Amino acid sequence: MGTTEAHAPEHHSFQAEVSQVLDLVIHSLYSHREVFLRELISNASDAIDKLRFRSVTEAGLMGEEPLRIRLIPDEAAGTLTIDDNGVGMTHDELIEHLGTIASSGSKKFLESLKAKGGKPDLTLIGQFGVGFYASWLVADRVSVVSRAAGSEEAWRWSSNAKDGFDLEPATRETRGTSVILHLKEDQKDFLQSWQLRDLVQKYSDFVGHPIEMAAEKEEPKEGEEPRAEEPAFEAINQARALWQRPRSEITDEQYKDFYKHLTNDWEEPLAWAHFKVEGSQEFTGLLYLPRRPPFEMDTPGEGRRGVKLFVKRVFIMDNCDALVPLWLRFVRGLIDSDDLPLNVSRETLQDSAVVRAIKKQVARKTLDRLDELAKESPEDYATFWAQFGKVVKEGLHLDYEYRERLGTLVRFESSHGDGITSLAEYVGRMKEGQEAIYYSIGETRQAAAKSPHLEALRERGYEVLYLFDPIDTLAADGLKEFQGKKLVNVAMADLKLDASPEAKQSEEAAAGALKPLIERVKSVLGSRVREVRSSSRLKDSPACLVVPPGAMNPAMERLLRANGREVPPSARVLELNPTHPLMEAIQARAASGDESLDEWIELLYDQALLTEGSTPDDPHRFAQRMTDLMQRALANKA
Repeated sequence: MGTTEAHAPEHHSFQAEVSQVLDLVIHSLYSHREVFLRELISNASDAIDKLRFRSVTEAGLMGEEPLRIRLIPDEAAGTLTIDDNGVGMTHDELIEHLGTIASSGSKKFLESLKAKGGKPDLTLIGQFGVGFYASWLVADRVSVVSRAAGSEEAWRWSSNAKDGFDLEPATRETRGTSVILHLKEDQKDFLQSWQLRDLVQKYSDFVGHPIEMAAEKEEPKEGEEPRAEEPAFEAINQARALWQRPRSEITDEQYKDFYKHLTNDWEEPLAWAHFKVEGSQEFTGLLYLPRRPPFEMDTPGEGRRGVKLFVKRVFIMDNCDALVPLWLRFVRGLIDSDDLPLNVSRETLQDSAVVRAIKKQVARKTLDRLDELAKESPEDYATFWAQFGKVVKEGLHLDYEYRERLGTLVRFESSHGDGITSLAEYVGRMKEGQEAIYYSIGETRQAAAKSPHLEALRERGYEVLYLFDPIDTLAADGLKEFQGKKLVNVAMADLKLDASPEAKQSEEAAAGALKPLIERVKSVLGSRVREVRSSSRLKDSPACLVVPPGAMNPAMERLLRANGREVPPSARVLELNPTHPLMEAIQARAASGDESLDEWIELLYDQALLTEGSTPDDPHRFAQRMTDLMQRALANKA
């Protein structure tokens, strides 16, 4: 691998973000230095996978040479080389992948680090595609010699992580890449063969390509001269795809290590599902539930759904969105199909019956595993729900097919107490005579819990679910019922609650006395309300707005407007509490012909808007009206 002297080395500066990442790696990340080997072997494995994929359509690209990764320690030179015969890199690709943010993800790495308060976090290295930089955990200088598949040119990239990097022509007999680490003095232990073997077994035993090292040489017998010969290499990993092995042969530790290798997440997964489907379609799946949300989980439009696609053990693509429903985009893992063509593309996946069948199985197997987790480990399920519940609830809106299954998995907070509850637990606690599952919508838990719409239900001892995630309204509309019990929004105008004959008679009498005021309120508010009526649901509040049948609830209106949709204002029903002292005082003012009565009615309506989470039509006029009325009230008292 000599250097061609016809060209002077090119010197390039790292982009600013890359320099920052390197500085963090060198000066701030002290523990778990051994992961450098996992990261570089993973990169080498990816390079071989890319070569195999390209060779499907580029005949002759791969040749006859067996695919492998080699670890070559050189104690005399103080170097460790990680060599692969994968796809290799061109001159421009070396610059792009190793010196800029174009592919490395360094900028996003630093943004995430900043969000964590600037605290160095080794777990982020692989997550953001900057695993190559882990080389500087153990090396003070790194050289990369690479020759792209199909090219006759080789290039040497080298850097000490301080002054940018140099790039110059080199020689390499075959395609592929050699990463040469010039180890720091205190890291030379990584040149020991036994240590390298242990690390490969710990982190990379399941890599689907042979990881080779020089075989132990036999000592010459007494009187024999040592023989000079090319070193023989032997595989030190199983080189068998973990997901193709029987579950009985795989330990929990191996599943966890494979997850880390697959996702570059330093934390262990919460749970996993390993399955093989046989029949009209045959494929193997290994799916993981992360402990924390994967990067970009909240940006579903980018299609990053974390499941890799293999066909007959050949890697095809990352983030295969066609395999996973949008509402399971947090799932990580892989699918290996025997029925798809090797040259399958994203476009053909969308129209594939095989892929649709796989997608159904992915959803079913994930829901099965979540069911098991909820029953066998409620604490772990609560951890899962806190991180991913809002995404799972999207399924109630997006996939009618899974409505019943998801109904058993969703959790909400409720008036029953702190913590979350399942719908099955809610139904088990329902009072005698209670016919529905009631829920209250609010911007926050506190707003949902203090809604005036709950007052009559609270008096009856009925439990109420609190819905305060933006997706909750869509989820409740999608679910509609559970175990034969309808889900009912307490803010609906047609809410029906049982009442004794005496209570009904009392309510009718109070409503009759309120009729003159109701007519006045109608005339003042006009088309802003669809109806004004006496309320049977209010006990402590003077008034509230409720949603007439067929109309959109205010939470949904606010959600659509927040997403840039034009939603015309819809008139709601204003309910008045005939027994509230404020209403009695307003009735008295109406009887006396008080000129300020209309202002009090306007204020009452604005107050009802605020209580439901909406904004008064004219906030400035609302504030001015409230100030004027308070001044008058205080002046009269004085």
